[in-house]
This record gives sequence, structure tokens and C-alpha cells, in this order.
Amino acid sequence: MADIATTKPQASEAAPPGRVSGAAWRILERLLSLAILLLVIEGGIRGFDVPAYVFPTPSSIAVALYEGVVNGNYLSALAVTLTEILVGFTIGSTCGILLGIAMVQVPVLDRIVYPYVVGLQTVPKVAIAPLMIVWFGFGISSKIFIVALTCLFPSLINTIAGLRAVDSDRIALITAMCGTRTQLLRYVQLPNALPYIMAGLNTGIVLAVIGAIVGEFVGAKTGIGVLILQANFGLDLASMFAALVLIAVTGVVLNLVLRLIETKLCFWSGKATK
Repeated sequence: MADIATTKPQASEAAPPGRVSGAAWRILERLLSLAILLLVIEGGIRGFDVPAYVFPTPSSIAVALYEGVVNGNYLSALAVTLTEILVGFTIGSTCGILLGIAMVQVPVLDRIVYPYVVGLQTVPKVAIAPLMIVWFGFGISSKIFIVALTCLFPSLINTIAGLRAVDSDRIALITAMCGTRTQLLRYVQLPNALPYIMAGLNTGIVLAVIGAIVGEFVGAKTGIGVLILQANFGLDLASMFAALVLIAVTGVVLNLVLRLIETKLCFWSGKATK
């Protein structure tokens, strides 16, 4: 009986040959669905004889993307845009998290600052972008400032929500043990708020990509947004779609990186997305 009991878990753990793991199968599903979608679009455009200046075929977009990467135009522009995204995201998210902590710890600051933050967030970034160009010029600084403003609000709101969502029993326990406000923040509030903060960062990184492109649309010397405008003015839709695909892939990769970080930092919460 002992032998049977010990061999059953081994038999259940051994995966049958040819079985694909869950993660590999999910990746395969996404690739297959993408391939089918591209084939349908390619066939529809060729079947209905849609002109290239109306909607290019996925194959022509792939060729334009390959040529842009090979000649270095897309990579140099992506380096500038990616710098704007990462620097602006870091500044805006850090300021949002620190401001959220300060507003929870000091209620007066919450009452005074919060209306201004909401008002600033309500103003469309497209309307602020020309002002940033006047103040900071056509260089990278104006785009970083726009991205930082875009990322500040999600981090701020999620930080406040996470810090205030602490169980009252935990707060009572720390208080009963004569814990200080700093200890309460460090050992109770911040760990509880970490999944909320990561959710805000996941939202902010997507908005950062949008903010960088909007800033480049308004005025920039180089970047993916500039390439999109140039292709649009020249009615080169294949190149424009190639630039759009490149920035979309960049956003997906950045979001995946943050989700991987979330699974490592918030392993206890069960909120890490797959």
C-alpha cells in the first residue's frame, strides 16, 4: 500500500509526452489568432482590391517595418520616444506615489491639493502640449514633462486607495503595540497598497506611450510621432502603419515587464495577471 501511495503523486506529476505547458499554449493561442487575423485582412484587401493609399496590406506594412528597422530610421526614432516614455513615467509615477503617501498622512494636504490635481488631470494633454513646447522647446524635455503629467494621476489615485484600504484591525493592532505612524506606513499600509500601486503603474505606462506620441505630434525634432506625421503627409500609409505597429509593440512589451515585476513583488496578493 505504501508503494502505491508513493507512486501516485509521481504519476500525476509526470506530464504526458507532447503536452504543451499552459504558458506556452497561451502564447501559441495569441500567435495563431494574430496570424489568422492578418491572413483575413490580407485576403480581404486583395479580394476587394482596396487601394494602398486607403488601407495597405499587412505584407506591405511588414516590408515597410523591415526596411525602416534595417536602415535605422525606426530604431533611432524609437530610442528617443522610449527615453521620453521611461524618464517621464519614472518622474510622474514617483511624484504620484510620494504625493499620495503625503496626502494620506496629512489630511489637510489632501483637502488642499486634491482639487488642483483633479483639475490638472481634467485638462486634455493635447491642450497642454503646445504650452509645454513654448516653455521647454522642441527638445526631449517638453515630451518628458507631458508624459510625467500623464502618469501622475493614476499612481496618485491608486496609492491613496491602497493606503486607505487597510483593515482597521491591523491599524488597531499596531496602535495597541505602541507603533508609530512611520511603522504603520512601512509594515501595514505600504504592503497593502503595493498591488494598487502596481495597477496604477500598469495604467500609467500605457498612458505614457500616448503622452509621448501626443507631445511629438505637437512639436518635435525626431521620434516615432514625427515619423507617423511624415508618413501621413506623404500618404505613405504602409510606413505610417509600420510606425504604429512599432509603438504598439513597445507599449505591450513595457506593460508585460511591469506585470512580471508585479508577480514578483505582489506574490502574496493573488492579483498578478497572467
